[in-house]
Amino acid sequence: MATWNSRGLRGSTLEELINMTNERYRESSLGLIQKIPTPITPVQIDKNTKQITLAYFEKDSTVDYIGVVQGIPVCFDAKECAGDNFPIRNIHEHQLRFMEEFERQQGIAFILLYYSHLDQAYYVPYVDIVQFYERAQKGGLKHFKFQEIDKTYRIERKNGVPLHYLEMLQRDILQRA
Repeated sequence: MATWNSRGLRGSTLEELINMTNERYRESSLGLIQKIPTPITPVQIDKNTKQITLAYFEKDSTVDYIGVVQGIPVCFDAKECAGDNFPIRNIHEHQLRFMEEFERQQGIAFILLYYSHLDQAYYVPYVDIVQFYERAQKGGLKHFKFQEIDKTYRIERKNGVPLHYLEMLQRDILQRA
């Protein structure tokens, strides 16, 4: 059973930006995307702050977000990277399996990856995630490099939307056609 502690908050700023973006999309009737909570069982609670300081994950989570954009089902995970190399181990096998099944059901799966040291966010299509994962499984690099991701999928702040990833989703859809 996995343990949660304060290190689990590393991506909270990224998730806040995504949540604000998703709220803007909802308000504009562009999409309805929800954060999927990870079910935990609290073990230790700080008596002063009433915050959970130690907990166990009840089961493996799937992805961070799931919803629909203009009739298209989408699911994605939010990941953060402090350097130029993103470890494949940060994408768990059960998450990849869920994305694969989601794609088989005509949905679109992807990762929103934020390079904190560059202050840049990218949409990483499912097909690229699978290539990096399979390479690692076959004994290749256990990470992918910043240089390897498609820079045309860079997510910009636009029209008051902190991480306007819908343009990259559209690019992904067009690439599949």
